[in-house]
Amino acid sequence: MSSNNIKRYKYPRTPHLPWSSGGSSDDVRCCDVSQFEGKQVIVTEKMDGENTSLYCDYIHARSIDSRHHASRDWVKALHASIATDIPVGWRICGENLFAKHAIGYDQLPSYFMAFSIWDEQNYCLSWAETKQWFELLNLTPPPVLYQGEWNKGLIRQLKIDTSLMEGYVVRISENFHYKEFAQSVAKWVRKSHVQTEEHWMHTAVVANKLLSNEVE
Repeated sequence: MSSNNIKRYKYPRTPHLPWSSGGSSDDVRCCDVSQFEGKQVIVTEKMDGENTSLYCDYIHARSIDSRHHASRDWVKALHASIATDIPVGWRICGENLFAKHAIGYDQLPSYFMAFSIWDEQNYCLSWAETKQWFELLNLTPPPVLYQGEWNKGLIRQLKIDTSLMEGYVVRISENFHYKEFAQSVAKWVRKSHVQTEEHWMHTAVVANKLLSNEVE
């Protein structure tokens, strides 16, 4: 497959778990969680950034034809540094955390936190393979809050500081196809997450801070 024929994919909308506090009336919600029963899952912190996809020859936010915005310059530079190491037809998905949205961060390990990798057949790699690729590309994943067999009770009892965290995301550990996304991934979001009256893209960019307190 040549880079000219690479198909672009909009990242799917993640269904809310039945007990998710946030979300609006038009959000997708899980009717139940039976799809997770008996499966190994990973629960990661849901970071408050801009969903971003990196290919070997292209980068876009949730909208495939994303226009220029100053908050995207840093992640574009990151992409330029790793693009030749991304296999043709693959994409890396993560959160661009350069700009402050509803939550401000002051101890980020990176302005880009990767959470999934998709191959040329549109399969999301297993979590084990994903971590290997993150290490090879020197990418940082979100903090892992739970890993093991699905346990609804334990996951519902996860301690979430809603003043500092947007929520969490559950995914199955094994690989799955793009068409199986709604049966493989779900999220919990804090109540009234979007608290600003004006969209962050229409205001001056306020940069989050890295652990080093320096802008890379």
